[in-house]
Formats: sequence, C-alpha cells, structure tokens
Amino acid sequence: MEEKDQLGRRNFLAIAIGAIGAVIGVVIAIPAVAYVVGPALKRKTSEDWVRLGPTSKVELGTPTLFKTTIERQTGWIVTEEELSIYILTEDGRDYIALSNICTHLGCRVRWITDQGQYFCPCHNAAFDKIGLVVSGPPPRPLDRYETKVEDDQLYILLGG
Repeated sequence: MEEKDQLGRRNFLAIAIGAIGAVIGVVIAIPAVAYVVGPALKRKTSEDWVRLGPTSKVELGTPTLFKTTIERQTGWIVTEEELSIYILTEDGRDYIALSNICTHLGCRVRWITDQGQYFCPCHNAAFDKIGLVVSGPPPRPLDRYETKVEDDQLYILLGG
C-alpha cells in the first residue's frame, strides 16, 4: 500500500511541475507571438494624405518642388524617407503632383526652366511640364499623386 501512495505522489508532482511549466510557457509565448505577428495584422488606413505646404508657394505655370519627410512602417521596422514632389498649377485651383523620381532607373529629375522640361542626368531623359516622356529611355511618364487643398494647404495621397 505504501508503494501505491508513493506512486500517486510522484504522479501528482509530475503533473504539477508540467502544469507550472505550461503556464510559464503560455505567459511567455502570448506576448512573443503578438510582438512578431501584430504588425502584419494591423490594417493600413486607405487614405494616407501627406501635407506638403501652402498653396501660395506654387507659382502659376511653373513646377514648384516641395520636400517632406514621411515615416514608413514595414512590419515592426519604421524608417524615415524624404519625399520630393513637383507641384504644377496653371489656374491656382487645379494642381498636378509629380514624383521627381525618373521611371527609368530611379534617378532624381529636376526642372530646367530655360528648356521647359524635367531633366534626368542619368541617361539624358527628358519629360515635359506634365510629366510625359519627351526623350530618353524612360518606359512611362513621371508618377502622379492625387492632390487636395484644405485651408490653403496642399496635400497628396500616398499609396500603400
């Protein structure tokens, strides 16, 4: 009979130690899984409007360069990125926002007032005032952003 009682105590201790280990494992695992998987489960807002600056800065008929810094999050890594956008308006009401990144190899384009074109120094590419390819190897026009104006401030819509 004594041997049967000892066997019961051993089983009880084995089960108790196993249960305590399982509880400790769960307490550690839940926050760890939430940390690793959490950023992937967050939903990005469908509208990510970025303020560029006042509309009064834009000269009529001349592309104006705006620069801003944005934060991008990939998983749990957050990086800052400088964004440069050319804004063009002919009438002060309708605005065109163009990326200053060449669609060929990603070089930065700049507006050349004397020529009335954007110029990419990498492969002598040229784009007209509204971003269409004039010469060179770029496969498509400069990227455009949707714009809006609120309280005389200019905003662009960034895609995911």
